[in-house]
Parts: sequence; C-alpha cells; structure tokens
Amino acid sequence: MDAVGVDIGGTKIAVGVVDPAGRILAKVRRPTQPKDPASIDAAIADAIAELSRTYNIKAVGVAAAGFASSDRNHMTFAPNIAWRDYPLGDNIRALIGKDDVTVVVENDANAAGWAEFAHGAGKGTNTMVMLTIGTGLGAAIVVNGELVRGAYGFAAELGHICLVPGGLPCGCGQRGCWEQYASGSALTREARRAAADRTVRAARLLEKAGGDPAAIKGPHVTQAAVEGDELAIELLRDLGTAIGEGCASIAAVLDPEVFVIGGGVIAAGDLMLGPAREAFAKHLTASGHRPLSPILAADMANDAGIVGAAALAREAVPLEF
Repeated sequence: MDAVGVDIGGTKIAVGVVDPAGRILAKVRRPTQPKDPASIDAAIADAIAELSRTYNIKAVGVAAAGFASSDRNHMTFAPNIAWRDYPLGDNIRALIGKDDVTVVVENDANAAGWAEFAHGAGKGTNTMVMLTIGTGLGAAIVVNGELVRGAYGFAAELGHICLVPGGLPCGCGQRGCWEQYASGSALTREARRAAADRTVRAARLLEKAGGDPAAIKGPHVTQAAVEGDELAIELLRDLGTAIGEGCASIAAVLDPEVFVIGGGVIAAGDLMLGPAREAFAKHLTASGHRPLSPILAADMANDAGIVGAAALAREAVPLEF
C-alpha cells in the first residue's frame, strides 16, 4: 500500500510517493493558480493519476498553509489561496474516482512537524514543538505522540501569541505577535531598515542586493553573516534571541523534550541557533533547576510537507487495507 503526500505552495504543488520509512520514491510537480481552487484540485488529481500508473496508492495526504478543519476534509481559510470553507478532500476524492483511497487534509506546518517527529530531528521523542521560520512563523505541537489539532483544527498557531504587548502590527489584526519578531519577514524588514539607515555598515548587504535596500532578502543576510559581516551577524542574533524568548514561554506551557526549527533561516546554523539557545536558557522558568530542551535544526528540509502529509494519511487508512 503506497501513500502520497501533497504539498501545496503559492506557486507550485509538489506530489510524492512516500514509503513507511519516510523516503520519497517518486515526485512530480504541478503549477499552482491561487485564485482558482478548482484548478488546484484538478492538478492534484492529475499528479496522482500519473503516479498511480506505477504505484498502488491507497492514501493521500494534502498539506497547505491555512486552517484545516477538525474533520481533516475542508480548508476553512487560507491566506494565499482562495479557500473559504472549501471541501478540498471531497473534491480530490471525487476527481480520483476511487472509493478505496483515503484523503486527509492537514495544515502544512502540522505536516512538516509530523515528518520531523516520525522521521527527522524529533524522532524518538514523545513531546515536541516544531517552528517553521518562513514568511511567517508556523508551528506544530506533538504531545504524548499525538499531533495537537485542538477542538476546531486551529491549534498550534504559535506565531500569533503576543510576545510584545502593543508591539508591531500583524497581518492577523493583532499587535506584537511572535512572528513579527521571529520570522523571515522580520529578518528582511530589519535588514532593509538597517541598510536604509546605515548604508556604510550595510555595505555587504547592499552589495548582495544590487545596491537597493528594498531588494534585500533573508538569504542575503545569511550569506553575508557566514562571510563574517558584523551587521548580518547582529541581525541573525536578534532573530535567534526572539525565537529563544518565545520558546521559553512555550516551554512553560508544554515542557517539550525538544524544539525543532525549520525554514530557510536554518542555513545560518549556529549564527541563529546559538542566540536562540542562549535566550531560551536565560528566560526559561527555573532555568538551572530543570533540563534544557535542546533547540535543533530540522532534518527534512523542503520534503517535510510531502513526507508528513503522506505519513498522516497512511495512519488514517482503515485497518482492512
């Protein structure tokens, strides 16, 4: 019995066949048209049909950014795709045309987190928190070996806990959300601000961005930091500190065995993770009198969504299969 993981992004859909050990056996891609949900359904079904020529697919896990319903069938809301209480699972089942295929819809951070828990940096633990540091701050929580979804499927939105009361405005409508200080967007915002205000000190960043502060992106900061640029190192230190401070608050609630950090900023390695660990130890309640949960880099990289979605779908297949 083969399982497929589907990772829906803003520009492309990645679809892969995944074995029980978390290895991707085959992968195909399709373009995404965010304003046309029906085209996404059709693209997924077409990719599954292509893979079905070789594999006996009985489970399909679909991961996407947004709120997946507690019945794991609907996308209740998505920020970048026109889904509003959208029956994504039902649509894919209908297009596949096979009653014996299990389809599971899941938030993309949850899928990535499950991949790390089952096959990656969190393997062998019982309680884990994963943070995905991208445009925003996504998260997944595993407690006692179970993915925490909440009563309505909206759990683990850790990026929107209030880190700084009355702080920076967030796209969610609140202020001071953690992701405004601990995300790729936060890193880019601060780098551009520094480059506009301190052009001499930001010379290396400006060079990488063609001289335009508005063109600076996260990878420019990481590259400059690895090369020893002091401003870039400072920016990554600030990002890591914000991550560690938030992790200390999460530990007060969940006491996880491990924090796993994913996303593009992991390329910075200890330039970001080191300050995160320091801030975590500094702000952790009863620090020095309890174990320090390690803060580790994710293992699964860009394949996490596919692997996690497939694993979750495989678990949902009825026992008769």
